[in-house]
Amino acid sequence: MSERVIIDRQGEIAHVRLNRPEKHNGMDFAMLKAVIKAGRSLAKDRDLRAVLLSGNGPSFCAGLDVKSMFADPKRMAHGMAALHSPVTNMFQQWGMVWRALPVPVIACIHGNCFGAGIQLALAADIRITTPDAKLSIMEAKWGLVPDMSGMVTLRELLPADVAKELTFTGRVLSGEQAGELGLVTHVTADPEAKANELIAEMLVRSPDAIAAGKALIHDAWLADEGETLAAERRWQRKLMGRKNQRIAAKRNTEMAKSETGEATTPYEPRKLG
Repeated sequence: MSERVIIDRQGEIAHVRLNRPEKHNGMDFAMLKAVIKAGRSLAKDRDLRAVLLSGNGPSFCAGLDVKSMFADPKRMAHGMAALHSPVTNMFQQWGMVWRALPVPVIACIHGNCFGAGIQLALAADIRITTPDAKLSIMEAKWGLVPDMSGMVTLRELLPADVAKELTFTGRVLSGEQAGELGLVTHVTADPEAKANELIAEMLVRSPDAIAAGKALIHDAWLADEGETLAAERRWQRKLMGRKNQRIAAKRNTEMAKSETGEATTPYEPRKLG
């Protein structure tokens, strides 16, 4: 069996590529486990600054490999048992492991992005797609509902009526249409180039500020006013006066004085997350 996920570390950036190209990166149990393992291993890396999620071959991820997942009675039983779990199950960790990662995660989408694939992309902080990609919340076509963390992430992007329409119909959207709806962040012919452009902007910021900012938005986005204000105070306390916050202030001064507009003081490894 080929390696289902390839991690290509390039300095502070991890390129995580689904690697089942002959199946359009259809998710089987091996890929499910490999994706979760990759996310958990990267979470331990304090020097990591960003992750790019993509798929090798013609598609990002065409969704659940139904034939593989349902053909084996033992795997079927395992999947059914997970639905009775009182906590986040392994299928939901497919997306949540990336949402929990304390660095920016950018999904670069091309080809097919269906079902489990779109739920993986939704778990990223930023989604960049080609105009001709095909995206769908496709579970209704199989008589199912999205259950791999998609409801946690989708509600932050779309009004309920639009989310319902896409969930009820299983309609396939182009990358352009997904951009118009706000399902993706950017639409471009070269998603990875755009991702690298965004990461370059992020790398000049404190890794702790980015980790705290990601956690703050997750805590506050759908919370009530009091909870949101409390979250602001809580995460600011974790940053104020700490080493990387002092470095950020120093770097701003250096950049203001530098003819090139660049800073030389490096950040320390991330402390948060």
